[in-house]
Amino acid sequence: MADHALSKGANVSVLQRSDVEGGRLQAVVRWSDPLGTADVDVSALLLGRDGRVRSDDDFVFYNAPAGGDGSVRLLGKRADDDAGEDRVSVDLETLPSEVETIVIAASLDAGAGSGFGDVRELGLVLLDSAGQSTARFDIADAGAETAMVLGELYLRGEEWKFRAVGQGWDSGLAGLATDYGITVQDEAVEEVPLEPVAEELSAEAASSTDLVEVEPEADPVAAPARSPRQGVRTRKKRTTAATLPPLTLAVDPSWQPARLFSISGVGNAEEQEKRATSTLLSTMMAVRDFGRALVSRFGGPAGTIETYLEVPFKIGERTSIPDGVLRVARAGRVWTALLEVKTGASQLRQEQVDRYLDLARQQGYDAVITLSNDLAPVGGAHPVPVDGRKLRKVALHHISWSEVLHEAQMQFAHRGVDDRLQAWMLAELIRYLEHPRSGAAGFDDMGTAWVPVREAVAAGTLRAADRKICAVTTSWEKLVRHLGLRLTGQLGVTVTHVLPRRFAADPAARAQASAAQLADAGTLAATLRIPGAAGPLVVSADLRTGHVRTSIEVESPRDGGSARRVNWILRQLVAAPDTLTVEVLFARREQTSCELLKDVRENVAALLPDPAAEVRAFRLTMSAPMGTRRNGLRKAFIPSVNDAVDAFYARVVQGLRPSPPKLPTEVAEDAISAVQNPS
Repeated sequence: MADHALSKGANVSVLQRSDVEGGRLQAVVRWSDPLGTADVDVSALLLGRDGRVRSDDDFVFYNAPAGGDGSVRLLGKRADDDAGEDRVSVDLETLPSEVETIVIAASLDAGAGSGFGDVRELGLVLLDSAGQSTARFDIADAGAETAMVLGELYLRGEEWKFRAVGQGWDSGLAGLATDYGITVQDEAVEEVPLEPVAEELSAEAASSTDLVEVEPEADPVAAPARSPRQGVRTRKKRTTAATLPPLTLAVDPSWQPARLFSISGVGNAEEQEKRATSTLLSTMMAVRDFGRALVSRFGGPAGTIETYLEVPFKIGERTSIPDGVLRVARAGRVWTALLEVKTGASQLRQEQVDRYLDLARQQGYDAVITLSNDLAPVGGAHPVPVDGRKLRKVALHHISWSEVLHEAQMQFAHRGVDDRLQAWMLAELIRYLEHPRSGAAGFDDMGTAWVPVREAVAAGTLRAADRKICAVTTSWEKLVRHLGLRLTGQLGVTVTHVLPRRFAADPAARAQASAAQLADAGTLAATLRIPGAAGPLVVSADLRTGHVRTSIEVESPRDGGSARRVNWILRQLVAAPDTLTVEVLFARREQTSCELLKDVRENVAALLPDPAAEVRAFRLTMSAPMGTRRNGLRKAFIPSVNDAVDAFYARVVQGLRPSPPKLPTEVAEDAISAVQNPS
């Protein structure tokens, strides 16, 4: 299908109604954000023939990322150094028959203080099921609007069409919602933390948790039953976490509670793999929201999930037995997938993946899913090279055990589980996967090239063309993904790895630049964007000095003199260590000043050699010892990076304005202790 560039109000045919089988589309909203201030969020409204939502469940946004029984889903944001994108997937085949229009909208954070006129290169691209662009709409006339309908998919006769809209509201998401028949009400909602003892919110934090309830307009004759959501929260907020009752009837504290998934008796690699697979598949069936979250990663619908272990398939004289089978029933159709699992150090083999792709094609299955401890680097490339011709009728997906654990933690600690028994089962899965003997390890090994490369950096003999360097930079990218997953699970917000635009879609150029940086400067570096934080978090491993440095740049207020601006940042660093370095960035780029926090606390003037110089921003940096071993827990590189990032976030970042999400107390305390007392 041709790629149509649409003007405002124009429309284009997308799909015939009779062809909705396989009619999976994506609406990709993109924007330019060179200053890093545009917090754009995409949402969707599912409308009936009357142009109104049927219920709260038809509003898909950041606090409720799926609607229409899973047929419309948010896929999450991506960002590089000066641009961002957010995606909505639409499965027309499973879309409820009463829905005839899907509105694609975008909104700005209520506290941003700007409109879409300040957002550059805002536009929408519609992709077909093959990922090809079918329509584009660039918005060029935005102004003070803080919410905007970018476009809409609608059913006209026997075909689905897309219309470029570009209509905005300066009253934000609430104003947009009202026009579609949604009643907006203010209500303060108490947040229930995961910790047994709640931490009191400050007045500033409490004011930020005021929420807007969005409810469908009531019928004056017979009011419909309320949606299970009990109103839609249109401001960003962490949802209520699942909690489990403490066990109080044990006679002695040494008594161990019975476990649903016992780690006891795990023997060889085969037993480890079977037990981990069975544990995961059974939990996917029992905890519906968790199962649906995983299935959606693979393009499957939100329906009734059934999972099976080691199903034999007879092909001629040969029997193939994949580790698992997933079957999901939705709207009279069954989506199917084969599962191949590896645990521990076992690696996926190309011949196995090829065989299951052939089997899936012969059996009419939709997908093959591989699961191992191999965490794909940025870009999501499959760990095993596969002939593209095998993927014409069967989709191939890979997920790591780290990502499975992350999804379980997000569901339990942030999205919440309504049923107490399901919450207990999910908690048992998390406990099982976190146990070292489960074989479902996180990213914990930098590979065989790590020690030779580290030693070559120290000796000054490493060159960018060294063959070993590529393995280390690839492992670093995997570690950065691992950091993002950990922080996302701990904080409940999506943490993204920020890439320079020129490298985002070019892995080869990115690898070449990383190799040059490692050879020339002896460093591995990455930038993480954390919603709600004062700025991006930069982490750098310096192999020459043996330190991990974490830093954040904070823009200073524009009012007051230089001393007042320094005092402003000092008031936010109460929990920061004395060894934190505070660097002042002045309006004149050639001017700079840097001191230890302990010295600045004693004498603010130490940072201001020229009191008349205008302070533009502050760069805060913390240094921690770097582990040298390729794997393990003691003196290992990966745990030292994890601890450095967690400790910096806990002691510095979460104390800065605006109020970012907080790390769990035990995570922060463990990381701070590890940094202060390296093993």
